[in-house]
Amino acid sequence: MRRTHGRIVDITTLADLDARLGRGARSLEGWRVVGVDLTGRGSALLSRSVASALFLGCTFADGDEEEVRRRGAVVLPDLAASPVDTYRTTLYAPRDLYDAPDYRSSLDARAYAWSQRRTDRGAPSQEEALARALHDHSIDQALAAWVDGRRVLGVMGGHALERGSAGYADAARLGHAVGSAVTVATGGGPGAMEAANLGALLSASGPAALDHALEVLSAVPSFTPDVGAWARAAFSVVDRVGEPVESLGIPTWHYGHEPPNPFATAIAKYFRNATREAVLLEVCTAGIVFLPGAGGTVQEVFQDACENYYADESSIAPMVLVGRAHWTEAVPAWPLLRALSRGRAMEKHVHLVDTVPEAAELVTSYT
Repeated sequence: MRRTHGRIVDITTLADLDARLGRGARSLEGWRVVGVDLTGRGSALLSRSVASALFLGCTFADGDEEEVRRRGAVVLPDLAASPVDTYRTTLYAPRDLYDAPDYRSSLDARAYAWSQRRTDRGAPSQEEALARALHDHSIDQALAAWVDGRRVLGVMGGHALERGSAGYADAARLGHAVGSAVTVATGGGPGAMEAANLGALLSASGPAALDHALEVLSAVPSFTPDVGAWARAAFSVVDRVGEPVESLGIPTWHYGHEPPNPFATAIAKYFRNATREAVLLEVCTAGIVFLPGAGGTVQEVFQDACENYYADESSIAPMVLVGRAHWTEAVPAWPLLRALSRGRAMEKHVHLVDTVPEAAELVTSYT
């Protein structure tokens, strides 16, 4: 969401800048001017206060950049070697990342390859590290705007679930059951994450539409060995959705071998996984449903538990673990979670259920 008024104003075109200056703006405080050619606007800028303005990837006439810096503006360079828009002001749409017929040529694949570049000393160059940090900061800003005013429910679960499996169908039915009541958010990757975003996308449609989508997708169970075929099957479903419902994916190029799923309508993709993990939990104000999973899902259970452990009653978000046998026997996280929550404000908001319908009923009762 591009901000057009308020304390922070994003300006991405010369026409917008001219219109604002033409309306008599005398101070650029709080303005973020992104990727604009300012070579012909030096006198207009320097006749106004530019203190605390931010110029990202802009072009200046000789001497103007130094002068706006001297007057208190922050000027950051155009990092042209980066395949991503370092100063983007919106989240990604699926086709932003899948922007080429051949996945290997797509923005998603190019960004991952670029993120793996290292100098002879085993670290990214200073310019590349800066570009990644600035990109993730821009995603932070865009994500904060996107989730503002929404009740966001997280769905976590195993990334290895294949299309056509019972677990995949369960995750999709969870997203379908809650997607019209809350905004579904996932880690944005394949498996249970993809299925939950799929269900949410189709939550304004009947169960038959979801069943048909599951059948279509089962023909390409996994993104291996061909990410392109996996994504094309997904887009064939997306293109037939009459009333798409918005949902969120928050993946990372840290796991670049796992492509982002195309069913999340908005994608906040980060380079730093630590940032992504913290943000994913933070935005889930309506709670989190934990489907059966392994290492990553267990990590998320206890990261969320830590947040709730120290929270007061007003800021606790419910936790719902689905699958008694999984969470008490296969991966016995539940006994520890229950012991940890005992006597705390979080205790009555931590739940273990056996089925997706039970989980859906629980989380929607909080809305």
